[in-house]
Amino acid sequence: MSRSLQQNAVVEQPTITPVVAELAARFTAGGKRLYLVGGSVRDAVLERPTNDFDFTTDARPAEIQRLLSGWADAQWDTGIAFGTVGASKKGEIIEITTFRADVYDGVTRNPEVTFGDSIDGDLLRRDFTVNAMAFDIAAREFVDPTGGLQAARDGVLDTPATPQESFGDDPLRMLRAARFVSQLGFTAAPRVVEAMRSMAGQLTRITPERVQVELSKLLCGAYPRRGIELMVETGLADVVLPELTAMKLEIDEHHQHKDVFDHSLVVLEQAIDLEDDDQSPDLVLRIAALLHDIGKPPTRRFEPGGGVSFHHHEVVGAKMVRKRLRALRYSKEITEDVAKLVYLHLRFHGYGNGEWTDSAVRRYVTDAGDLLTRLHKLVRADCTTRNKRKANLLRRTYDSLEERIAHIAAEEDLARVRPDLDGNEIMKLLGLPPGREVGAAWKYLKELRLDRGPLDRDEAEAALLDWAREQGITPPTRNSS
Repeated sequence: MSRSLQQNAVVEQPTITPVVAELAARFTAGGKRLYLVGGSVRDAVLERPTNDFDFTTDARPAEIQRLLSGWADAQWDTGIAFGTVGASKKGEIIEITTFRADVYDGVTRNPEVTFGDSIDGDLLRRDFTVNAMAFDIAAREFVDPTGGLQAARDGVLDTPATPQESFGDDPLRMLRAARFVSQLGFTAAPRVVEAMRSMAGQLTRITPERVQVELSKLLCGAYPRRGIELMVETGLADVVLPELTAMKLEIDEHHQHKDVFDHSLVVLEQAIDLEDDDQSPDLVLRIAALLHDIGKPPTRRFEPGGGVSFHHHEVVGAKMVRKRLRALRYSKEITEDVAKLVYLHLRFHGYGNGEWTDSAVRRYVTDAGDLLTRLHKLVRADCTTRNKRKANLLRRTYDSLEERIAHIAAEEDLARVRPDLDGNEIMKLLGLPPGREVGAAWKYLKELRLDRGPLDRDEAEAALLDWAREQGITPPTRNSS
């Protein structure tokens, strides 16, 4: 970027706290420069809020430690092998890294750490031009050797070096490109898209844990559809989430059905619209919305007369979700929550015009458990028909189900449906020691509770005794006194 354009640019400068100003003055007095870099500068240019402040300097790690000594409340050197020194001052966390001029081996994404001598050299090694701007804190000037400011204004994601060189150094940057498209709403430059397409296979060099982090950030972005479409278009999805590409089912004139991939993206967008405004993005809901029809491709069957069926795709889908999310090293909790939502997302369609019994409503609530609110949102988001009459009918029907749930919940403790007798009471009544038979009795009483609602104690005991006799269990003689 030319110096005149840089000087004339009207740009929102990063907010400098008193602690940071004090730190910059200390570095200046020591004959060193201190710059804000990366996301904090980019977000200032885009007028986006940020809590992520990274600093870089021409001072070597030992010099950074010396400058911080006597000023910082605490400092640590856990990242010093990479040129990073951490410190805290008045509750603010500070991380300062020496200029880097790393060299990559082309096999792993781990660079050979080399310290640099200039801010321009440090910025040129970064992933994208919008992340390759710096702010000289003491001089209050932008440093922008790669045109990041103009790229930010144009909404274009490009690399400082050639994309082939950048992605060859670190293939994870391809996935980061899709993530930044999602977070910033930018468009990837044509040369970036082409490089991603030709180099997608190199993502196999990246650990599943790293892939998972980027994928989660992408899904929690403001424009996840854009990031997902870029992944599929370039073939990144074929490597990290091939089930996405598989949902782009070929449709012919004789066997028409919705495009499953596009439908899933619409469901994702509609689920996001249903998220609570005052809460963080709901990763579990978003993954479930994207993958709720993951089981359709392997279950598609062409029926006589031109119809298409996807029998039990929710069951197959839940299994596929578990397999994929485990491979991506998602936590057990996230994996099971998403799988359960996928498994349950079709249950509502058996509701018809309200034919469910109270027992069926109880089971719906009990099976969903803590995921009930998310299930409500997923089911509502799954309506993508353009037929307004049909859409209104589905909405009113689900309204009816939620009203029934609320009505039953007001009379019963639906949030914690448990048998009317606990394990100790079961053992005492049937004369059983702890073991399998007690578990079976407990399960029977829970099923009874779901079918008939709360029972009084006499009814529960009578039902349990009848069940025990059918199982060949002889309860002890009860003292009638």
